[in-house]
Amino acid sequence: MLNEVERWLATRSWSVTDRPLHRIMAAKRSTGRTVSVVLPALNEEETVGDIVAVIRHDLMQQVPLVDEIVVVDSGSTDRTSEVAAAAGARVVHRDDILPRIPAVPGKGEVLWRSLLATSGDIVCFIDADLKEFSSDFVSGIVGPLLTDPEVDLVKGMYDRPLGGAAGQGGRVTELMARPLLNMHWPQLAGFVQPLGGEYAARRSLLEQLPFPVGYGVELGMLVDALHLVGLDALAQVDVGVRKHRHQDGQALGRMSAAIYRTAQLRLARGHMIRPSLTQFERGRDGFEPRTYSVDTEERPPMVEITEYAKRKVA
Repeated sequence: MLNEVERWLATRSWSVTDRPLHRIMAAKRSTGRTVSVVLPALNEEETVGDIVAVIRHDLMQQVPLVDEIVVVDSGSTDRTSEVAAAAGARVVHRDDILPRIPAVPGKGEVLWRSLLATSGDIVCFIDADLKEFSSDFVSGIVGPLLTDPEVDLVKGMYDRPLGGAAGQGGRVTELMARPLLNMHWPQLAGFVQPLGGEYAARRSLLEQLPFPVGYGVELGMLVDALHLVGLDALAQVDVGVRKHRHQDGQALGRMSAAIYRTAQLRLARGHMIRPSLTQFERGRDGFEPRTYSVDTEERPPMVEITEYAKRKVA
């Protein structure tokens, strides 16, 4: 490990207990910074309501840390929107944000558009499929951004149990993202959960970053933020245990392909020879190929979007 990374781990890797809530609130009052929490959601009716309710109770009613909770629904066919609204979130549909630009499927697309649907100086992203959710996820990763002006982006780190075994979650991280980062961006080798969906950043940083539209968004954001603001502006906070719905192996393969493609573009901005991934499923007549396109689109930095620029002027 690089000496720089070892130093970073000692100075930019914290626990949620390092910043008590009263200290975070004092920093929020003194800075006047506002906080938006965004939950990207697609068919998450079983979990999204509980997450919203916990954040509202702990961080809006008990203490005024969070200024708005926005659930961006990317086309759910279940009751995600109704459940989220009943729990107290403001629900915005992906296609209603910046309708001038037709939306494409993908998590990164939703996160990018959420910048136009929120107003906080600090934007905190939380996946909507978390189980046994704790508000420490929000306060833990928002805390450094309020207490340390030199920090611009904070990732959550946590244990990810799989099938009752501790630490076995995050298979795409271990098999794809971590090797890529260690080999090509070794400064980022200290991140425990580089692909984790729970992180917060200053709007002033997010609006300058391009957003891969799909699953490559987290890796792309880390790499681009490193080049834009440097390693010492990035941090991570241990928030305990993350329990969520795990995807099957083939879905993980598609995620890996999108992440590799995101890394490839950042390595050389080169041409992808075949932007697709073929997988196999056993059918009645043997193994049958299934080919999926790999996300090949990225959204530009939000500051380049006319509607966003006009809003900032206003």
